[in-house]
This record gives sequence, C-alpha cells and structure tokens, in this order.
Amino acid sequence: MKPEYIVVGGGVVGCAVAYGLLKAGHKVTVLDGGDSAHRASRGNFGLVWLSSKGLDAPHYAAWTRRSVNLWRGLADELEKATGEDLNLKQQGGYDFHFCEKEMAAKAKQYEALRKALGTDHPYEVWNRDQLLKEDPHIGPDVIGAIYGPEDGHVNPLKLLKAYTKAIQDLGANLITGVNVSDVNKDSRGKFQVTLEDGTQYIGDKVILSAGLGTATLGPKLGFIAPISPQKGQVLITEKLAPTLKRPSGIIRQVDEGGIQIGDSKENAGFDDSDTLEMTAAIAERAIAVYPFLAKTKLVRSWGAIRIISPDGLPIYQQSKTNSGAYLISCHSGITLAAVHSYLLPHWLEQTADAPNLELFSEDRF
Repeated sequence: MKPEYIVVGGGVVGCAVAYGLLKAGHKVTVLDGGDSAHRASRGNFGLVWLSSKGLDAPHYAAWTRRSVNLWRGLADELEKATGEDLNLKQQGGYDFHFCEKEMAAKAKQYEALRKALGTDHPYEVWNRDQLLKEDPHIGPDVIGAIYGPEDGHVNPLKLLKAYTKAIQDLGANLITGVNVSDVNKDSRGKFQVTLEDGTQYIGDKVILSAGLGTATLGPKLGFIAPISPQKGQVLITEKLAPTLKRPSGIIRQVDEGGIQIGDSKENAGFDDSDTLEMTAAIAERAIAVYPFLAKTKLVRSWGAIRIISPDGLPIYQQSKTNSGAYLISCHSGITLAAVHSYLLPHWLEQTADAPNLELFSEDRF
C-alpha cells in the first residue's frame, strides 16, 4: 500500500507536488494557511524563466531548464483536466541592458555556464538594431538585450486555481483557512500535524512546503530551514491593446492587457506594503525601457514576500532525524512547477527515475 502524505502549504509549490503524488496513486491531504499567510503564489510575477538562473550554479540552471522544457506538457494537461486557460506563452524573453560593458560581462557569464554544462544552454546577445527589429517600442537608452529563446510567462492565479481544482478532482483532501501549529512523529512512526484549534491529521509522510511558515515548522522535524523573507513590489497599468511581444525579467504584458512591472528586492522582514519611493524607482526604470509607459495610467500596485534561502537556490531535504519528513522550498515556484509535479514524486519515493538533488540539500549551509 502506498504511503499517505500530508502536505503543509497549499500554494503552487505544495499543490504541484500534491498533484504529482496523487497521479502516482498516493492519498494526499493538503493543509492551506489562513488569511494571515504571506502568499507568494498570488503576488508573484508569473515568469516561466530560464535566463539568469544558475549562472553561478550549473546544477540549478540544468534543473530549471528541465522544468521549462516540461512546462508546455503541464499546461496542456492542466487545461484539459480543469478547463482553465493558463495563458502560457513561451516565445522567448529579454534581459535588457543600458551599458555595453555590463552586457558584455553578463554574456561572459552565460558562455561560462554553457561550457560548464556542456550543453546548448540557450542565449543570444542582441545589439540595439537587432532588438529594434523585434521590439520597436524600446527606449533610446537601451543598448541591447540578452535574449532567452526558452523564456516565457503564465497567469499565476489561473495556475493556482487549476492546480487546486485538479488535486481535488484527483481525490485530495484539501483543507483551507487553517494554520499548522505543530508537527511531530509519534511512537508508531506516523506524523501528527496539529492545527491551532487542536485538530490533528495523521500521515505516513509529511512535506513542509509552507513558504515562510516552513522556517518555524522545520526545526520541529530536524531541519535547519534557513529561509528568510524578501519583499518585491509590482505595478500594474491600465489594460492596453497587445503591445509587448515578449516579457522581460522586469516588464511583461499580462493576458488581460495590463503591463506588469517589478523585480525590486528589499529586506523588509514581513512588511509587504508597497512604498512610494520604490514605486517611483520601478516606474522610472520601466519608462527607460519603454517610454510609452509614461503616458499610461497606473491602476494598482502591491508588495509580496519571496521565500529566499541563503544562496537563493531551492532546498530539497529529507529530515535526517525523522525519516519520511521532507522540506521543499524555493522562490521560483512557478518556473519549477513542472519538475515539482513530474519529478519530485520520484525523489520522494526514491524510484528508479528519481532526480539527484543532493546539491540542493541543507548540507550546503
């Protein structure tokens, strides 16, 4: 009989793993946090992105590319199962540059990564003339871009909605609006997950994928859980006619028409409020890339909390003191959703197809 899992955290990471486990025939209970939870799955930028990932960590670049290449299949599968249109577009993306020297240095990093991997890891250096042919809206200060042919974006809210529906259709016991206060392993070798109201759930295995909540729960099962918050702010313009052909790491046009702008990084603890100072800085940079944005209306903005490890890479760890307990944490949950659904279940069950994730363990800290 296959082990029964409890997944603590019902965001994109938790749901992606639960989806894969359910498809493999496991019973799964997913416990999703209350209104006080910081929800990166709802506040993020929606990129399915390879460029710039793992420039100093080839194993992360390779893991990311596996996911990016599996994403179309995942989107098709979820759309067929749930009727949700995820609006996945993988038509390439840009890393814009304003300085020739900086772009040349970045290109050297990409080339070094390609050599380290020994693959055709994709990137192209486009000068301004090449970029203008593809994107005539760029401003005069943009000298070029590094083009990532495998980059793309998706609607993250529709992805979370599709995952939530899909796991329920597959039989998941999804409990929403609850906060986990304790987790431990009993004398029978079962895991007891206790909610704030005293309700307990019992499972053979437990996965902590609760974002920043994992930092509190992790040590109870022997994990280091070195996870900290990082704030990012996002701006949304009024809806426009289709204008931007491709996304970049800082600007994309969402499927509803608005232009989404962001990529700020602030160490502000758990304060997810947006500030006028950062809003102005984000807007100024966006206008430098696309001057037409100066004439558009800003309709809303927000702050959201990323989940960051000390080196910025994902953490995949089985507890050394409580076998059957796993910690899964990353700040690129959208990009990595495909490998989390298709490959992590093999790692959790140590099948013949299990990926080698040793370099992502807590041993590196």
